Amino acid sequence: MNEKEKFGEITSEALNVGDIVEWSSWNVEFSDWDVKYGIITEIKTEMKGGRLVSVSKVAPLIGNKIEVEFFTLSLRPVSQTKRDKLKNEFQS
Repeated sequence: MNEKEKFGEITSEALNVGDIVEWSSWNVEFSDWDVKYGIITEIKTEMKGGRLVSVSKVAPLIGNKIEVEFFTLSLRPVSQTKRDKLKNEFQS
């Protein structure tokens, strides 16, 4: 197999297990995007559609506590300012 860059590999190099990340999901009720937050529990490479891709497991911070999988490319690291705000919300 050719040593080709894995889909999402550059993004996965910037993230680590334990990082807080955000992603968006479509809210049908309000016809708008909801931003959700979680903690990365695992980053792995899988074969999808005949290509190696970076996949991350994330434990959501609010709501359903079941881990979900995402293409690592779809996750965004949370800035320090957002981390502080989230930390304060959980302490309240």
